[in-house]
Amino acid sequence: MNAHTKAILDLLDERYGTEYICYLNHENAWQLLIATILSAQCTDARVNIVTKDLFVKYPSVEAFANADLKELEQDIRPTGFYHNKAKNIIACCRDLVEKFGGQVPSSLEDLTSLAGVGRKTANVIRGNIFHEPSVVVDTHVKRISRKLGLTREDDPVKVEMELMKVLPKDHWILYNIQIITLGRQICKAPTPRCGECFLTEHCADFQQRLKNGGLKKDAAGKKRRRADG
Repeated sequence: MNAHTKAILDLLDERYGTEYICYLNHENAWQLLIATILSAQCTDARVNIVTKDLFVKYPSVEAFANADLKELEQDIRPTGFYHNKAKNIIACCRDLVEKFGGQVPSSLEDLTSLAGVGRKTANVIRGNIFHEPSVVVDTHVKRISRKLGLTREDDPVKVEMELMKVLPKDHWILYNIQIITLGRQICKAPTPRCGECFLTEHCADFQQRLKNGGLKKDAAGKKRRRADG
């Protein structure tokens, strides 16, 4: 790990701590799996509102496997893309019942064989349920990792592979949590709050824009005032 990466991780640890946090409410592996499928193009807060009643109505993998498609679509409608999500959830749960004895598998290969489960969802499960070090590349992680100069890749799988090389394994899951928090609170798209950010000294994007004079006065000014006193 080089000095640039270490400085970023040290600041993230200092600001956000080293506790593992999952923003999707769940009590077991299959609930997290379904919640993660629902979280595509939807906020975790909205998913948590939906799953509060959803997991009461469907209390098991078998209940989802036998769900009526049209009814489930209406149950999850607030999460968006509910036609595909409902179809994938039912197919996924049927596979869990028929191929895995109703249990959520732990391997990346088995997880990604399930309907609606890509590498991102699989790594969420591997990291949060099975505590297997995994790099979850969502929009926040991809966007901010590029800004920080930790990757130049744009494809999520390539970003994942590159981050696995530059980050120490004991920080893979933690980095995901910290960067997602940073993305929600400060480094927002499309207007990041650079004047409030604690990583600007190590942010390749910020430093380049500062050099080129492309920063708004308020962001650059706040950073200068903070440095001066």
